[in-house]
Amino acid sequence: MTLQRTTLNREAYKALRQAILGRKIPPGQKLVVRVLAEDLGLSPTPVKEALSALEREGLVVAVPHRGYFVLEPSLQDVREIYSLREVLEGLAARLAVEHNGKAILRKLERLFDKQREAAERGDIETYGDLDLEFHRTFWEASGSKRLLAAAETIDGQIRMLINSSAAIPGRLPQSRAEHEAILQAVRDKNPQAAEAAMRTHVRKAGEALEGFLSARKY
Repeated sequence: MTLQRTTLNREAYKALRQAILGRKIPPGQKLVVRVLAEDLGLSPTPVKEALSALEREGLVVAVPHRGYFVLEPSLQDVREIYSLREVLEGLAARLAVEHNGKAILRKLERLFDKQREAAERGDIETYGDLDLEFHRTFWEASGSKRLLAAAETIDGQIRMLINSSAAIPGRLPQSRAEHEAILQAVRDKNPQAAEAAMRTHVRKAGEALEGFLSARKY
């Protein structure tokens, strides 16, 4: 009985998380337990527990007396997450090149090529997934378990913001150019240049998203 309930909780969590990150459920939308349970063919209990897990992950917000809503990132959210990302990912890039630069180069170039194909198709969701995989390659190659754990803690929020950032008009070509600069630093086996290029990339993505959200409010 416990195993079955745990499995249902996990399945509800995976389905809802995928829908949120794939923007099938848009930011700001209310999440009604009864409706979600009917859509997923589940009882309300695993859906409620999945929503609680998504709230802990930062993808869902619980508003007292109103219910659950998909996170609609505020300017402060963006600033906090991207400030943290810049430090974490800059460090990850430097450590990865120091320890595993040659080993990750082929994978990064393959991801870069796939991103180009996704960009040409206008497939923002796939581009965002590949973007996160590009960054995750550095996290995992950093050799730091604590850095990887910290990055994975905000994984969902990063994915949500990456998809939002990629959708900003004109941002995608700039993102591609910044990835090229990061790749070049890996090719050159230059840890300091990799850190600087990664920090620039994350900072510019954050600035673009801040500008986009600010303009949308007026």
